[in-house]
Amino acid sequence: MNKLLAEFIGTFWLVLGGCGSAALAAAFPEASNTLGIGFMGVAFAFGLTVLTMAYTVGPISGGHFNPAVTFGLWAGGRFPSKDIAGYVIAQVLGAVVASAILFIIVSGKAGFTGVGGFASNGYGELSPGKFSMMSALITEVVMTAAFLFIIMGATHKDTPAGFAPIAIGLALTLIHLISIPVTNTSVNPARSTGVALFAQTAALSQLWLFWVAPIVGGILGAVLFRVVKSDKA
Repeated sequence: MNKLLAEFIGTFWLVLGGCGSAALAAAFPEASNTLGIGFMGVAFAFGLTVLTMAYTVGPISGGHFNPAVTFGLWAGGRFPSKDIAGYVIAQVLGAVVASAILFIIVSGKAGFTGVGGFASNGYGELSPGKFSMMSALITEVVMTAAFLFIIMGATHKDTPAGFAPIAIGLALTLIHLISIPVTNTSVNPARSTGVALFAQTAALSQLWLFWVAPIVGGILGAVLFRVVKSDKA
């Protein structure tokens, strides 16, 4: 239960911090955007959530905070299959609770008329840059594969201890800097699910891609690392 609670809290923080920065601070005030943090700020927000929670609760649960990471570490021989379901449920619940709290915060703004896209992920008309489903699919698979490849390497027994959260957090920042215009960046099915439940768009109808692509990518990245490293550690 300690591990599941750690995964719940870590994913909660990731969604509250990352999606919260996108929904509340990316363009503020909307009229001039003189104080908004923009894509770069949102990218760093996501990276910082993972970095901070990986140091805080990583020693308890491993600091997955993402079903794609859980499946990837399983494929990489680092995580038992019997624990996958519990981790994924805890991660999704953490994301949903964070999204609900964020919805309450956003709805308290003067003149509130709705949350709109609510930092949800999408392709086609729901893509920030109007990229196609194929572009979104390729982006999410490749970015998640790279993420797991880095995670596997940063947490390997031969890597200097204590620095993994920094590498992982910066990797997630870079991933967002590349892919926010394409899909609003998922690489995390739990993150996508939480905000999609509250978005005033067709985000739920496109949610399948943000489960399939990150999990496939995560597995590919972890397997690739095992091939490159040629061991199971």
